[in-house]
Amino acid sequence: MIHFYKINKFVLVIFFFLSACSSVPKYPQNACKIFSEKYFYLKYTRASSKKWGVPISSILAVINKESSFKRFAKPKRTKLFKIIPYRRPSSSLGFSQAVNKTWDLYKKENNKPAALRISFKNSSDFIGWYFWKTNKINKVSLKDTRNMYLNYYLGWGAYKNKAYEKDKKAIIFAKSVEKQAKIYRIQLQECKSILDKNYIIF
Repeated sequence: MIHFYKINKFVLVIFFFLSACSSVPKYPQNACKIFSEKYFYLKYTRASSKKWGVPISSILAVINKESSFKRFAKPKRTKLFKIIPYRRPSSSLGFSQAVNKTWDLYKKENNKPAALRISFKNSSDFIGWYFWKTNKINKVSLKDTRNMYLNYYLGWGAYKNKAYEKDKKAIIFAKSVEKQAKIYRIQLQECKSILDKNYIIF
C-alpha cells in the first residue's frame, strides 16, 4: 500500500511538472511575469543568450510572435473550395515555428540529433543560433531585432535579395517583433534584481 502511494505521488509530481512546462504563460506580454511563472524559460533563454550573444528580449519576442508560447503550434491548414481542410502552408512546428530543413541544419551543426521543436530549451537555442548565423551570413547586428526577424521570416537568401521590399506583411511582422522586444527589454531591466536573486543554476 505504501509502495503504491509512493508511485502515485511520483506520477502526480511528474504530471504537474509537465503541465507547468507545457502550459502557456498567463501574461505573455510581460517578460517579468513570464519568468516568475516559468523558471525554466528564464534558465533556457539565459543560456541561449550567453551562448550566442542574442538578447533574451529578442528570443522571447520571436517565440511570442511565432507560436504565442504554444508548444505544439502549427500553421493553420489551407482549405479547398474555402471549406475542406487541406495541407498546411509549411512544415513549421513548435515554439520557434522552425521548418524541417532549417531545423535539420541546426541539429547537424550543433550535434543535437534528438533536439525537438516542441522543447522550449531547444527552441530558445535554435533562435539564438539562427540570429548568430544571420550575423555571419548577412552581417546583421545581433541587437537589430527588426532585420534579424526579416531573416528569420524570409530566410537568408530572400533577405539578401531584399525580398522584404515587396513583402509588406514581412515588414509589419518585423516591426511588431522589434516593438515587443523593446517592451520585454524595459521590463527585464525593471525586474533584473529580482530575477537574479531568484535564479538558481542546476
